Amino acid sequence: MTKLTLSDGTSYEGQSFGSTCDMDGEVVFNTGMAGYVESLTDPSYRGQILVFTYPLIGNYGVPSAEMNEYGFSKNFESESIHVRGVIVAQQSPDFSHFNAVSSIHNWLEHHNIPGVTGVDTRALTKKLREHGVMLGKIVQGEGEGEGEGKIEDPNLSNLVAEVSCKEVKTYEPSEVKKTIAVYDCGIKNNIIRSFLKRGVKVHRLPWDFDLDGSDLEYDAVFISNGPGDPKMCKETIEQVGKAIEKGTPTFGICLGTQILALAVGGDTFKLKYGHRGVNQPCIEHDDSGNKTDKCIITSQNHGFAVDEKSLPKDWRVWFTNANDGTIEGIKHESGKFLAVQFHPEATPGPEDANYLFDEFISSI
Repeated sequence: MTKLTLSDGTSYEGQSFGSTCDMDGEVVFNTGMAGYVESLTDPSYRGQILVFTYPLIGNYGVPSAEMNEYGFSKNFESESIHVRGVIVAQQSPDFSHFNAVSSIHNWLEHHNIPGVTGVDTRALTKKLREHGVMLGKIVQGEGEGEGEGKIEDPNLSNLVAEVSCKEVKTYEPSEVKKTIAVYDCGIKNNIIRSFLKRGVKVHRLPWDFDLDGSDLEYDAVFISNGPGDPKMCKETIEQVGKAIEKGTPTFGICLGTQILALAVGGDTFKLKYGHRGVNQPCIEHDDSGNKTDKCIITSQNHGFAVDEKSLPKDWRVWFTNANDGTIEGIKHESGKFLAVQFHPEATPGPEDANYLFDEFISSI
């Protein structure tokens, strides 16, 4: 018997799969029906125990860790699993897919990540929706586990520093049309792939890289997705602010939206239970800030949002979430600085917003 114990003492029992170790973290849920491979390798989940609401996980297995021609993973969103634990209703021991080389059990075991199957994930998700995300701990066996009741809050750590690259890396397509400086705050590989296939040369930078003081040549700045509280990224916020002061075209995704808002004097706040799934509807706003008839279905993974009232007067809301009205995109009146909370690169999820890469590149 293995159990997940929440910080309020509530426990959910199940059976162990993956690694047989104890692990704590922030318990969050994802509503996607597919895409567990991409989600588990998304650095934005660093420090979290991930609950999948879809009842069957693992039935199509896990692909190989093959690298592409640029030297990063062809099939994964990073080279590691970043969650601290996985909670499912049913883990499939058998898998069937032409591209699969491993079961999810063996994959998690290899990366020393514990999983719990047989959990009433509907009841667990309802609790998280009612009370908000909670800290929790996966405990093996009948015991209470070492350090029970003392659960580390990952949001008090600089998680971005843990997942960001440690040195500048450059990826260059065969035909270069533009060059961008990319702040890696926990970037998903498909964001890099999305730029490269459009002929964009990418300088991948550590989160605290002094871009303003460097001699790096670039046409625009991009801020990636990533884990944790955006206010931990003080160095990134400072550098993005300097880029905007210089008038450098700037684009952000997910955490990048929050960092961009903070860089221009805005504020952010923690959502009750976040947006994590592949079916979040977002409504576009016109240049006057009014809602349009255009609604796109988006892939999302974030626990913080931008406070609309904190935005400077020359900034406007670009997208809002159709479910709860929170900001999903911001844009400067000049059109040179913009960001979206959702993931236009998908993986997993719909590609409705993929056109935003083209719009950004054409505006440089």
